[in-house]
Amino acid sequence: MKRLSLRAKVRWNTSLVLGLVVAAVTVAALRGLDSKDWPWTALPAGLLAGWSVLALINVTWVLLLVWPMDARATRTHATAEDPGHKLARTTATVGSVVSLGAVVIVIIQAGQAQGWVAIALGALSLISVVGSWALIQVNYMLHYARVYFEPDPDGEPLGGINFNQEEPPEYTDFAYFTVGLGMTYQVADTSLTRNTMRRIAFMQTTLAYLFGAGILAVAINAVADLG
Repeated sequence: MKRLSLRAKVRWNTSLVLGLVVAAVTVAALRGLDSKDWPWTALPAGLLAGWSVLALINVTWVLLLVWPMDARATRTHATAEDPGHKLARTTATVGSVVSLGAVVIVIIQAGQAQGWVAIALGALSLISVVGSWALIQVNYMLHYARVYFEPDPDGEPLGGINFNQEEPPEYTDFAYFTVGLGMTYQVADTSLTRNTMRRIAFMQTTLAYLFGAGILAVAINAVADLG
């Protein structure tokens, strides 16, 4: 559906432009600091700031769009043709993983900095990891819905997730499933009934664990620095 593809392009282009602006402003601001407060390059922090903005805009935009949808609107949206959805999911995943490398550098920089600069860098690291985690969950929510509503030979959804309810699932059901899996690394009151869904769940939980460990590490480092 061309309209859906256009909306996705507008969302990504908007978040990309704003992310680049924030990255440039962050780099310029940090490079203007005295060398005692900022001993290393400002580029990693700028990249993290820009990526955080991109991630949070995408997460907020998607949730505001799909949250009010009922079951029929969910199926229509999930099955609409969007040629860029694979690229968007790949970009979100790769970008999030790469951002972890920048987080490590910025955490080291925060330990070398002083005062509000150290606090700001620590907060930026935490926001970046949380934003990346949320972006991955939202993209998997869309992916689960798309795969769930793939038609069988009779035109009925192939399914793959048993939500234990009579009514067809809405995006809020997929959000519940995805966030629960992303936070606990296991299904709760739902069950997977297709091999395809299990493969997707395996990838999601692996990434979620990686970022969960990252969030914990950043939080521990922040507490240690404050101490």
